[in-house]
Amino acid sequence: MIATGRRMNATGLNQGTSGNLSVRVEGGFLLTPSGMDYDALVPEDMVRMRMDGTYEGHREPSTEWRIHRDILATRPEVGGVLHAHSMFSTSVACLRRPIPAFHYMVTRAGGEDIRCSDYATFGTEELSRHVLVALEGRLACLMANHGMVALGATLAGAFKLAVEVETLAAMYWRALQVGEPVLLEPAEMRRVLEKFKTYGQKPARGS
Repeated sequence: MIATGRRMNATGLNQGTSGNLSVRVEGGFLLTPSGMDYDALVPEDMVRMRMDGTYEGHREPSTEWRIHRDILATRPEVGGVLHAHSMFSTSVACLRRPIPAFHYMVTRAGGEDIRCSDYATFGTEELSRHVLVALEGRLACLMANHGMVALGATLAGAFKLAVEVETLAAMYWRALQVGEPVLLEPAEMRRVLEKFKTYGQKPARGS
């Protein structure tokens, strides 16, 4: 978790002490603490959260613990959650626009677009509800006037997807400087979604 937090900042996916990470563990999840520099974190700073919102440890949990708790409670296939204030995803989210089907790689987030949630004050139950709606059938979403969230079976998977979403947001933002990009048809996005089900390396022969 600490390494991923530092990698978020080193890659420009996040800045300063913003953003937060969680990993599912037995009985709850581990969460990054509130308002601490990732470079200064040690393992003992991680906060062990229970699903009822109580926690163990000598640090205060991230103010966005409800988002992490609610995602992990409703999405059993998710093992890692990443929230960041990445530059381009946040820029698009401040327009309260989804990332539409301007590029086939949008499907990596699980659907034909990457939705933008409604706005609510950070750290609130209302914001968590909005994020859950935007994530229905998806692995990532933007958060209006706030940032982005990416999910994965592991934290490494969530980080990889977050980088992909931020790259797409950067490409979409740049395309908007010229005009409205041409969007792919829903039928094409469905074809791509199907193709990605078998995308990647197959087991080596004889293994």
